[in-house]
Amino acid sequence: MDEEIQRILDKYKGKIKENVENIQDYSPKETFSQDYKKFRKEALTKRLTAYESLCNGSERILNIQPKEKDYIQLQKAIEASHLNLTPIGAYSFSIFTALIIFMLMIFINLISYLLIGTINTNLILLMLFILLIIILAVKPLTNIPKYIASSWRLKVSNQMVLCILYIVMYMRHTSNLENAIKFASEHIGPPLSLDLRKIFWDVETRKFQSIKESLDNYLESWRDYSLEFVESFHLIEGSLMEASEDRRISLLEKSLDVILNGTFEKMLHFSQELRNPITILNMLGIILPILGLVILPLIGSLLGGSGTTKIIIIFALYNIILPVAVYLFGMNVLSKKPTGYAETNLIEQNPELKKYKKIRVKFGSEELYINPILISIFIFLIFMIISLLPIIFYTLQIDFNFLGVSFLDFRQENGALCQPNMVCYGPFGPGSVMLSLFFPLGLALSIATYYSIRNKKLMKITEETRKLEREFAGSLFQLGNRIGDGIPVELAFSDVSKNMRGTPTGRFFEIVSNNIQKLGASVKRAIFDPTSGAIWRYPSNIIESSMKILIESSKKGPDIVSKSLTSISTYLDRIHQVNERLKDLLSETLSSMKSQIAFLTPVIAGIVVGLSTMIVTILGRLSTLLLESSTQGQELSLGGVEALTGLFEIPNIIPVYFLQLIIGIYVVQVVIILSFLSNNIESGNKVSGEYNAGKNLYASSILYFIVSFIVTLIFTLLATNIKIG
Repeated sequence: MDEEIQRILDKYKGKIKENVENIQDYSPKETFSQDYKKFRKEALTKRLTAYESLCNGSERILNIQPKEKDYIQLQKAIEASHLNLTPIGAYSFSIFTALIIFMLMIFINLISYLLIGTINTNLILLMLFILLIIILAVKPLTNIPKYIASSWRLKVSNQMVLCILYIVMYMRHTSNLENAIKFASEHIGPPLSLDLRKIFWDVETRKFQSIKESLDNYLESWRDYSLEFVESFHLIEGSLMEASEDRRISLLEKSLDVILNGTFEKMLHFSQELRNPITILNMLGIILPILGLVILPLIGSLLGGSGTTKIIIIFALYNIILPVAVYLFGMNVLSKKPTGYAETNLIEQNPELKKYKKIRVKFGSEELYINPILISIFIFLIFMIISLLPIIFYTLQIDFNFLGVSFLDFRQENGALCQPNMVCYGPFGPGSVMLSLFFPLGLALSIATYYSIRNKKLMKITEETRKLEREFAGSLFQLGNRIGDGIPVELAFSDVSKNMRGTPTGRFFEIVSNNIQKLGASVKRAIFDPTSGAIWRYPSNIIESSMKILIESSKKGPDIVSKSLTSISTYLDRIHQVNERLKDLLSETLSSMKSQIAFLTPVIAGIVVGLSTMIVTILGRLSTLLLESSTQGQELSLGGVEALTGLFEIPNIIPVYFLQLIIGIYVVQVVIILSFLSNNIESGNKVSGEYNAGKNLYASSILYFIVSFIVTLIFTLLATNIKIG
């Protein structure tokens, strides 16, 4: 039966080749769908492939079946994100991870008991705390495929308008759906390109009989997430049935209208719904946690348990759990964000740009490229050594008076100042807090330096490319008119470059013209040559695709070229208008997030550090006063409350030195998270995200350092001037 079908297909393919000119132009290669597996490995990150291996290994060990409802949801998420695992593997991984961590905690407690001979209460409390986290984390660990699928859909949705644009541009001059999908998949890039390749793969593996069946099955998975994307594709499919050329073109243009209008409406609703989640994110994830740290020194001194245990718990809460929760909440909010089209990934467009991520040093005729991470580590180590000076001074028994209190202020268990060869706690002094400020400052400056050096040159290229994209629609319209007037394509580039001299578009067309006239290159080689091609100076998906459409349509005559270019110009104008309108709708939200990054978070955190220092200073003075009164046999009464000696125990007080480290690291984490979230709202470009995060880290860390330093000095003076006696 298969041989008979193949014989019929070969027969009609031969007839089609005889009657249709250029049928092989841009037809899919035989290896196109066969390369799906290799392309999938390249598209998926090492992190995802490692997760696949862990899930498959856990399935072989435990093989636990999830509930039927969860199984179906996990299966859909796995298929959407192209993961090579099963729902059983995902569920088994979450249970297996929880069991491993729990058994590890039991093992640590057992070793502690064998070494010490007694049960460590702090370790038991820590184990119970971690057990609670494990129980709460089982469900999120099971839903990792859902989070991956959600992130995948967000990235794909950024490429949908561009995908429809490519298909419409191609089908305007060649009404072939299979070739149009292939053209789009080769110019969009992952992740949507992987989805489009999967359509061909499902046909080759005999899962479906035709491209249309495979495409309809893929579109069905988007019906609940992006109905306008499904409708646009159905209109494109409908254009294949139209006998009238005008009617066919009208349906293609209508498909682009549908997805542009749908994107605009979704963004309008999204911008209205975004305000409350962002307010919740700011208040519950940033403001309230930082303000809650003000009373922690006082509460910590009154509660039982050592200060070390409290520091570990606060560190786990503020530097692990809260940042992860803020990031996941923010990404969950942004997962519903529609966009016009995705920003270009420069490195994917031109791998040669990788060298700009490093520092270039010339030695004669040779060049040496230094990784900026080495400079970042050097900066961090210098500041870290300064922040460790209180610990170094403690080992050297160095301390002195500062603003009426000890500079470092290490104390014994009974509240007396630290003496040599004694067990001491601290540091509690304002000097140690000021020195500890250098740790988050060094951490922020090192990360900021790494991001800035790594993306500075790429950011310049990104800005030039954006300028070119903004004015490219007008230049394409001019180019299409020149070609429509009968001017050859080679000369049309020269004419337009002269008219637009001094602009990015003028420089782009000038490079093409020079390559044609001086190097004798063809139009294709002048644009896409790996060494001298103009496209490598301005790596952009939009520009690259427009030029490939020009080259493909030039095979069918100047009229087709002129119509294609003017149509592309119209489409680009409309996409640009939609994106600008979307930015206006989100401007208020972006302004709120940027003010949070630049001013509110570092200032509030700095004030909290000063207040905490004042509270601990007062507690230290109270403990000293209580010690003196007890040694003199006096009964102390403060506000009618007697015998406070048991309340303000030095081992229970949380040193502000460590509290500031936790706050400072949290500020750095919040600035990075909010920078990337705001960038995802604005553009989604990775280069601009890292570059903006670096700039924000510079400003916020320095402001936090200055505010904390000044407020600590002021509140220390206030605390030492309070009369206690």
